[in-house]
This record gives sequence, C-alpha cells and structure tokens, in this order.
Amino acid sequence: MADDRQPRKARPSSGGAGGGAGRGRPTVGKPTGGKPAGSKPSGAGRGRDDSRGARSGAGQGRTERGGASRSGDRPYSRDRREGDRRTDAERSADQQRYDGPEIPEWITGKELDRSVAAQLKSLPEKLGQRVARHLVAAGELLDSDPKTAYQHTLAARARASRLAVVREAVGEAAYGAGEYAEALAELRAAKRMNGAHDYVAIMADCERALGRPDRALTLLKNAPRDTFAPPLMAETVIVEAGARRDRGELEAALRTLENAHLNSQSRAPWVARLRYAYADILLAAGRKQDALEWFHRAEAVDVEEVTDAGARALEVERSLGSD
Repeated sequence: MADDRQPRKARPSSGGAGGGAGRGRPTVGKPTGGKPAGSKPSGAGRGRDDSRGARSGAGQGRTERGGASRSGDRPYSRDRREGDRRTDAERSADQQRYDGPEIPEWITGKELDRSVAAQLKSLPEKLGQRVARHLVAAGELLDSDPKTAYQHTLAARARASRLAVVREAVGEAAYGAGEYAEALAELRAAKRMNGAHDYVAIMADCERALGRPDRALTLLKNAPRDTFAPPLMAETVIVEAGARRDRGELEAALRTLENAHLNSQSRAPWVARLRYAYADILLAAGRKQDALEWFHRAEAVDVEEVTDAGARALEVERSLGSD
C-alpha cells in the first residue's frame, strides 16, 4: 500500500481511530472536560468504544449447579464444564482481555461525551461505569499509546458487546493500533446495529491497508455522500484518492482531490488534510514545485497541527535545492 498512510498526524485516517478527524459527530469516549490538576498528561482525549463480544458469560454460569443436592438433577451443567477445552494459557489470556489495562484513578467515567454516555444507560450502573471508564481511558491513550487504548476497548467490549457505540470504539481503536481486519469487522458490526454511515471512510481505509483498494473504492462509491458533513466528505475524498494511488492511478487521484474543496477559506482541520493529501500525491507524481506550494498552503491553514506539512515542505525545498 502507498506510503501516504505513514505519518500518524497526516495519514488519511478517515476519522477513524486516529482521531475522528472526519466524523460527523463526537466520537466515543471523548472527554467533555479537562483532567484534574496534577494528572498525568496523556494523548488525544478521544475514546472509542466497542463492544463486541464476550458478554463474559454472565448469567450462563450462575451455575445450574445450585448446590450439591441438585447437581444430579442437572447433568448438563457437567457437560458444559467438560466442554471447555481451552488451555490454561487461553483462559488466562481471556481473563486479561476482560480485565483490561489498569485505569487511572482520576478517570471516573463521567468524562465521557454525553452522547456516548447516554448509550450506556441500558447497562446496570456499576457495569456502565466500568465500561465508561475504559472508553475514557482509551480516548486518552489513542494517540500516545494506541495498543493500550485498543486493550481498553476490548475490555469494554467484553462487558457490553451488544452496544453499537462500544463496537465502534473497538473498531476505531483497532484502526489506530494497526489491527485493520479487526477494525473493519467491528465497524461493520456497529453499522449493522445502528445503520450509521459515519464509518465509511475509515472502513475503506482499512480495505486499503489490507491491500484491497478495489473494495475500498466500491465501498466509497455506494456511500450516501450527499448526506455527509464537510469533515467526513473530506476524509472520504482523501481515502478515495489514496485508493486510486494504490492502483497506480496518480492522475485520477489528483482529479479526485481537485474536485474537492481545496481552496476553501475555512481553517478547519479537514481543509489542511485535503491540501496535504493533494501535495503528497503531487510529489509522488514528480511535480515537486507544485507539491511544495500545496504543502505550504496546507501548513498555512493547519492551526491545529494535524499534519506535518511544514516538515514536508522543508524536505521538498532541500530536494529542489540539490537537483
């Protein structure tokens, strides 16, 4: 796959676990306020949730055993115990996944974005609080330690696998951690649950990462783009151009970006990302002078420093000077 994905800040994250950059709504786990004074600085405060899987068997094993005097009445309880063929190592790994990484004491779960917290209301109070704390912890670590952020979302999923917001969180965190197949599966599950198209760009980018640009383009072609807000539309265009580039279609990739809002007067992050993607493909096409111009134009509007456009411009200038 093309190298346009490599810088974390500038990669076409499609609003995925890399930071929700093109999402049309707040991402799961996004804290609503600052951390307490003296707390340890962390990465970007975004979290994602995900809940796929291990509803951890609660209820299933409240053991039909009921007591020694009744065990003979329920022989199937023994069958279930004997049916667990997992090794000790497998059981230990499952338990570690369920427990998840340690959660900082200052995280209470109340930091969670209201729209996300509302979706956890269906859970029992203590369970919902635990899931919320894992999601907030994931959001805090998403940029600085994506692997651990991903583990936090897996712990949330183990407790609340039927919630779309949790599956979404796992998918986005998996994307940030480079687990692209897992991310794709989780976001597909979230989409089946809530029908949202917010994930289309990150899902297509996962297809790219898995070496399937054709599938990425098909996915984007069928997306209802007329309903997308500008940030999500920009991410969709960036990923589409990346898929064209993966196929060696540099001119088509450039045209895709040229038909977007490259000259927007907005200083929103999505404008900087569009311009950066355009400059990067210009450079790949051998148009260094044009690439330099657009790296500078990306830097000019990149007030939040979501790209490394300034550093890339310097590299191109040095390259031009040595030619």
